[in-house]
Amino acid sequence: MEIILLEKVVNLGNLGDVVRVKNGYARNFLIPQRKARRATTTAKAEFEAKRTELENAAAAKLAVAVAAGEKLNGLTVQISQKSGVDGRLFGSVTNTDIAEALTKQGFAVEKAQIRLPQGPLKIIGDHPVSVALHTDVVVDVIVAVLGEHA
Repeated sequence: MEIILLEKVVNLGNLGDVVRVKNGYARNFLIPQRKARRATTTAKAEFEAKRTELENAAAAKLAVAVAAGEKLNGLTVQISQKSGVDGRLFGSVTNTDIAEALTKQGFAVEKAQIRLPQGPLKIIGDHPVSVALHTDVVVDVIVAVLGEHA
């Protein structure tokens, strides 16, 4: 299916690109998330009419993400979990836990924006974690996992 991208999508293209993707990806993800639209002739004409408006909105989103990224970069978040004497947690610290801790500190972060490349954190200590506020803005945060002995 050919679609017009209404915003930048990682590994796919930028605003205004006409790309071909699988039908399910377009119908189930891109179109419902308002990231894309079917590339019909009328849709292309409407997009060209609204192009500057969409580019300005994308630039505003990027500016907000950059401003939040400057505040968030290098921040340390402390999360307490029950642990054994050897430093391993009874459970793990997931992206949901990190997003909740950042939200409590005043940063509006969703769990999908937290990047844990090695999976959930399972030992106490300091762990570097990436937060993708925008496709072009990725900042590093230190998550300090503190152990509570059971």
